[in-house]
Amino acid sequence: MKMFLLGTGAAEGIPAFWSDSRVSEVARTVGGKEMRGRANALLDGHIKIDLPPDTLMQVNKYGLDARDWSAVMFTHSHDDHFAYAELQYALFPFNENEYLPFTVYGNEYICETIANYYEDWPMELVVTRSFEPFRHFDYTVTPIHANHLSDEDSHNLLFERDGKSVLYATDTGVWMDDTWEFLTGRKLDALVLECTKGYVQDDYPGHLSINDFLAVVDRLRAVGTLTSSSVVVSTHHSHNGNATHAELVEALSPHGVLVGYDGLEIEV
Repeated sequence: MKMFLLGTGAAEGIPAFWSDSRVSEVARTVGGKEMRGRANALLDGHIKIDLPPDTLMQVNKYGLDARDWSAVMFTHSHDDHFAYAELQYALFPFNENEYLPFTVYGNEYICETIANYYEDWPMELVVTRSFEPFRHFDYTVTPIHANHLSDEDSHNLLFERDGKSVLYATDTGVWMDDTWEFLTGRKLDALVLECTKGYVQDDYPGHLSINDFLAVVDRLRAVGTLTSSSVVVSTHHSHNGNATHAELVEALSPHGVLVGYDGLEIEV
């Protein structure tokens, strides 16, 4: 499986809107990997994970074609992941499609929101629930419970195919017991995990700092879910974490972590 990280930034992106933060100023000066669009990914060229408002720009930047998508899978309903008004541009009268050419997967709130917004529009919506696997083509996809929104079944997504497994986990915080129990005893070939808060350690439970990120990775290694051959990649970095890409590499690479950047492709 190939996971293409189209964006690796948090909600504000880097450099952030209307911000003169140190991390934003470094990105404006240095460019390259310091520049981050809103987080989302593409699996094997056709499964789109989240739909941020940056998607059109990212698809064009990397020479991709949205007509290749077989699915859009949403993790939760925050705006930087769930720009659902963009879905209309896949349909007539914006083009020739009379039916949405891909399946949309999401939790109950997401599917209800889309159905209400696009009443009577021809779309296939599939409700997903934590720990209930579903099939898409030859993939088994299992949403697992993210510790992010108290009033919504927020998901991280586990993809399995041909004996390989990849977990995409943005906006998760430190998992609750049900998720740890699910992951214990499983093997991951790759983990893409948020590190939103960077060097900032605060009481908000819905995102990970560098210390939290490393604690999660260490625990997964201790229970055997991550092995010495597992690829671990960070994503969903915020300028408010006060860590540039170069500083994140300095902090995380000694722990066997690849700091994600826009345009990175991972293959397992």
